[in-house]
Amino acid sequence: MDYSQIVQLVNTDPVIRTLLEAPIPMRLGYVGLDGHPRSIPVSYLWNGKAFVFATPTTAYKVKAIAAHPQVSFTVDAPDYPPQLMIGRGLASIELRQGIPQEHIDASRRSIGEDRMAEWERIKRESTSEMAVITIIPTHLTVCDFVTRFPPPLATSYARAYATE
Repeated sequence: MDYSQIVQLVNTDPVIRTLLEAPIPMRLGYVGLDGHPRSIPVSYLWNGKAFVFATPTTAYKVKAIAAHPQVSFTVDAPDYPPQLMIGRGLASIELRQGIPQEHIDASRRSIGEDRMAEWERIKRESTSEMAVITIIPTHLTVCDFVTRFPPPLATSYARAYATE
């Protein structure tokens, strides 16, 4: 699946649209500066072309992603049957003054409208700069365990060793 097909899928697939609107974080996988994998939750959004999140410029993940921009991510709903989106991509970092609108919009889903004004006020008072991390997806798998399942183990195993 090439980039344009991934964008089309994210912009139109009902399972992905449900996941994007749900108040659940993206689990971001990246390689730490010590060479070991890390996985952390981040509030994110899809801007129509890429996944975006913001974080303090002093966060460890900023330096790690700058050194190793290949990342992975998962967004999964806790309901049954499971719905999940699993992907990989290439991350870029942009430093911005203040609080980026992407951070406010991404946080709104988990914070809720009723607490948003106070959260934003406190955030603006305590934040002078943030790193905006944009992930251009290079691979995406969607599973709903009704019509789409993970690839068979033999297929996954063959793909893993065919690319090494």
